Amino acid sequence: MLTLREKKLFLEQVWSYYQHDGRHDLPWRIPREDGSFDPYSILVSELMLQQTQVVRVIPKYETFLARFPSAGALAAATFGEVLVQWQGLGYNRRAKFLWQAAKLISERGDFPTSLTELLRLPGVGANTAGAIQAYVFNQPVVFIETNIRTVYIHHFLQHAEAIPDSAIRHLLEQTLDTDQPRNFYWALMDYGAWLKTNVHTNSQSKQYVRQTKFEGSKRQIRGQVIRMLTAQPMSRAQLSTQIRDGRLNEVLHELETEDMIVKKRTKYSVD
Repeated sequence: MLTLREKKLFLEQVWSYYQHDGRHDLPWRIPREDGSFDPYSILVSELMLQQTQVVRVIPKYETFLARFPSAGALAAATFGEVLVQWQGLGYNRRAKFLWQAAKLISERGDFPTSLTELLRLPGVGANTAGAIQAYVFNQPVVFIETNIRTVYIHHFLQHAEAIPDSAIRHLLEQTLDTDQPRNFYWALMDYGAWLKTNVHTNSQSKQYVRQTKFEGSKRQIRGQVIRMLTAQPMSRAQLSTQIRDGRLNEVLHELETEDMIVKKRTKYSVD
């Protein structure tokens, strides 16, 4: 259990960093005219930000929302149209999840608010659902992601190893600002992002998984296939003229199994 002094010093550091160096102008942090936050826009930002740097997300977020300004607009699009706007972000399954989630939201007529309902949306796990509840509805929920881990490990668990998220959660529950959880999580995210450029404490977490090399990986081949098929349907022979890799058949099978692509006669497509 943290002492009052430990908690006070920690919160002073987090809030001080946010006041002086916080990323207050991120587009998904700008409220609507009435001061509220659009849950669909937050959902888009959260899925885009998974495993992708903020600087890469910002331009894609803005162009994506310009093309699909609502869940209804996204739901009415084809998957191919969604992938065109998603290109450059990678991990294309996130685009599929977002598109499927938009269809569910559009069908029900409103955006879900409870944890149970949010978890029914494709691509939304407990931490993404918690982020939506905090950022959209300003609810004092507890959720954990990589920047948050960095902050708590740096301040309280520097000499520990194989740190479980339960330990992070215990500390977060003691320090969460329940009066302004939205701003508090923004402060944690910004402070954690800064810490990650100076220290590498997340390797101490049990959740830590080293990012695999992209160049020459199956992820790269998957991205190439999706990019080519968003332009036009192609046969395996046509794809192989540009993707000279023995794993192409394996990648095509995986993408087809995941419903990322479909095969009609001899040609593959994304619709």
